[in-house]
Amino acid sequence: MQLWTTTVASARGAARTAQEIEAAGWDGMLVVDSQNLSGDPYVSLALAAVATTRIGLGTGVTNSVTRHAAATATAITSVNRVSNGRAVLGIGRGDSALAHLGRAPARLAQFERYLRHLQLYLRGEAVSFDEIDIPPDVAPPMSALELHDAPSASRIGWIAGGAKVPVEVAASGPRVIALAALHAERVMFTLGADPERLAWGVALARQTRKQAGLDPDGIAFGAYVNLGCHSDIEAARSLVRGGLTTFARFSVMHGKANGPVSADDRAVLAALRSNYDMRAHTRGDSRQAGTLTDDFVDRFAIVGPPERCIERLRSLKALGLDKVAISGATRGAAADDAAMGRQLVVAHVLPGMQR
Repeated sequence: MQLWTTTVASARGAARTAQEIEAAGWDGMLVVDSQNLSGDPYVSLALAAVATTRIGLGTGVTNSVTRHAAATATAITSVNRVSNGRAVLGIGRGDSALAHLGRAPARLAQFERYLRHLQLYLRGEAVSFDEIDIPPDVAPPMSALELHDAPSASRIGWIAGGAKVPVEVAASGPRVIALAALHAERVMFTLGADPERLAWGVALARQTRKQAGLDPDGIAFGAYVNLGCHSDIEAARSLVRGGLTTFARFSVMHGKANGPVSADDRAVLAALRSNYDMRAHTRGDSRQAGTLTDDFVDRFAIVGPPERCIERLRSLKALGLDKVAISGATRGAAADDAAMGRQLVVAHVLPGMQR
């Protein structure tokens, strides 16, 4: 099972951060795409690519609204070329990137259409002009120009014939899991680290593919997981509370809790949703972080000493997951505890998972 780590997109620090991640033994590096909160992910990934030789590089995650599918395909394929085939494209319906534009996550119909177009572009195939949803009051049809000749469809010619970048969809709800199962190379669950919830997601994705006449084994599975490694369990929990609020909220964003949840967990998720402050997104000292009970944190995240973290990660591997993207300490956590957590992961958890 591959272990990737997530970080912010920073053009100034991307190369150094990527080198540190590679030297520590991680399998890959994912950068966020949230234009109002961090730098451009593709600039950061390109800089990381030329500074490293081994680690995978990807978005964790981009969205289907702030860039046209052709622009996204061009950007990530450029990273793939400069990294000699190490890029992946992680995508979701959008969260903070859209919130800072005054918008909620993309509608499902738009998201599915975007995934279809994205995969066509990444394969060097054509998308019909009729399917491109640029409003005519923004840019009228090209036919208005009365050109002698013009393209008949939208296609990125230089991509054709090269290695295709795999698409990974971040998913928590049943409808997005189903879309991911049909249109991606890997489903990256945002269901927490609870094996029961992840097993539900895997079963749903496989069933969706089977019903569509596709090979249920023809897709890979992974997960975004919050991990806090520390010998002091309270310190371990404090490392992940901020980040866990973000991922747990995905399972109740629209009011109804997704996946298997107990009555107690449903109450925690409801409190999290009603208390969420996007201005304190991911912060461990936020209002929403205080809504998470210790029991909830212990099951939805991976917390504790190295041996406990390794045990939990192996249980995810046993479910059929071949990739875990780990989010560690977030803003608001104690600096000393965060440093200790990073040290324990590098010294014990990463080597322990390789044995």
